[in-house]
Amino acid sequence: MAKEIAAWLTDMDGVLVHEGVPVPGATDFIGKLRQAGKPFLVLTNNSIYTPRDLHARLTRLGFDLPEEAIWTSALATARFLSDQRPGGTAYVIGEAGLTTALHAAGYIMTDFDPDYVVLGETRNYSFEAITTAVRLISKGARFICTNPDVTGPSNEGLLPAAGSVAAMITKATGVEPYFVGKPNPMMMRSALNRIGAHSETAAMIGDRMDTDVLCGLEAGLHTILVLTGIATKADVERFPYRPSRVIASVADLIDEV
Repeated sequence: MAKEIAAWLTDMDGVLVHEGVPVPGATDFIGKLRQAGKPFLVLTNNSIYTPRDLHARLTRLGFDLPEEAIWTSALATARFLSDQRPGGTAYVIGEAGLTTALHAAGYIMTDFDPDYVVLGETRNYSFEAITTAVRLISKGARFICTNPDVTGPSNEGLLPAAGSVAAMITKATGVEPYFVGKPNPMMMRSALNRIGAHSETAAMIGDRMDTDVLCGLEAGLHTILVLTGIATKADVERFPYRPSRVIASVADLIDEV
């Protein structure tokens, strides 16, 4: 399979980094990709940080990759909205990663009759902001969420994520959001378009069956599950679909780039 792969997509948390430290072999894997000149992107469903923020974080951890090699659900959401309604308006619940991406896409942030309510990750969900979102959606604003993850990792344990807050807003409004991030294959297709790659000759590396592997599978990519994050070998058997390969970590791929 490795000889067929011309481009690589990889999740970040659980694949390259785990609990704030690099996965053994991950920096070498990224270095080998750069040395080989293979197009690649590091993907994350987390919309809090800008690519510049994540670049700085990964650089501190010893990774050598450019800011342009990072693709977030915030960037994918901004690309989607720009395609759907260029120069639109949005009421945004989120942080710099999301607001910066939307501004760059030409969107105006407003709570006055916006085209969209856009929900992303944030460290401090405000009840007032959620109430505003509920009222705007009830009045007809379209509901977009960067990603469906109901929990996220932290050094202290699990945290509620955007999917959990989206469920609360849906319960109050009866309106389901459109999720842009994984496992929506649109996230993969937008990433492939970013690097000019094709699904038939690309691979997705992830640590979750329900997002990374599912998303890659539905987008037509080779899928590689690593066991350095969420999923275990036992988890694989519980799903009705399988990854192309299951490996211990990205260190196993260094010689295949």
